[in-house]
Amino acid sequence: MVRPLRIEFPSAVYHVTSRGNARMRIYEDDADRTEFFSVLERVLQRFHWLMHTYCLMDNHYHLLIETPEANLSTGMRQLNGVFTQRYNRRHKRVGHLLHGRFKAILVDRDNYLLELCRYVVLNPVRAKMVKRAQDYRWSSYRATAGLERAPDWLTCDWVLSQFGKQRPAAQRRYRTFVAAGVNALSPWAGLKAQTILGTDEFIAKLRRPPQRQLTEVRREQRYLARPALEKFFGRNTLLDREKRNRRIVEGNMRYGYTQAQIASYLGLHYSMVSKVIKAEMGDSRFMT
Repeated sequence: MVRPLRIEFPSAVYHVTSRGNARMRIYEDDADRTEFFSVLERVLQRFHWLMHTYCLMDNHYHLLIETPEANLSTGMRQLNGVFTQRYNRRHKRVGHLLHGRFKAILVDRDNYLLELCRYVVLNPVRAKMVKRAQDYRWSSYRATAGLERAPDWLTCDWVLSQFGKQRPAAQRRYRTFVAAGVNALSPWAGLKAQTILGTDEFIAKLRRPPQRQLTEVRREQRYLARPALEKFFGRNTLLDREKRNRRIVEGNMRYGYTQAQIASYLGLHYSMVSKVIKAEMGDSRFMT
């Protein structure tokens, strides 16, 4: 069977899933789930993704992510690769943890994203693991609903903006919206060609030539408020090594400075900056 092609472009939104090999569990305990979040956070920072909704089940996960840059495959390769490596090390095993490559559905934000946000956090309810979405610890529901502090890497703003401008009121309406979705029809009825969840109009837009100029403006705007390298590293570039390395990784992953820009400012060889980032991020085999 021919595998569907990946559709990648700047500012795309995806529903991403990955399942355990032979339906095996991919999280044995809370430590595994916490480790997954640690890897996920670094991937989000490095590839500048936005995380709208997530849910970790026992043998698979669901993510609703937005990619301001067209880099879904490279980021997912790191997420699944590094997590597998850490899982195997912790449980003293070898071999594949996840079954094949990840599955990604391109999502029509205007018509399907909100419904999918509800669908994802209701997975534990449909699986009869809990009675209510708020009873499940390993999804984004509680943070989005205002029942607990959201992690820094979760983007709640888009979801809550669909329910009003005032955050407390929006969170109440979001809770009502999710509760009403328990018996709702599956959003997957609109799936087309195995890879796209969207209207005919959305698909027609995908066939149009990309607007490169608009993409470049968006990228500039994304980093408009980032600190200048001089302010970020300080005028004195002779930082202690540990502090310097942390700043190198943060400058690259969080603020989008290229390795060449950082190397030039610090007076380092490009390869040294690359090695620092790889060492801080984990196994270099999964770096791109």
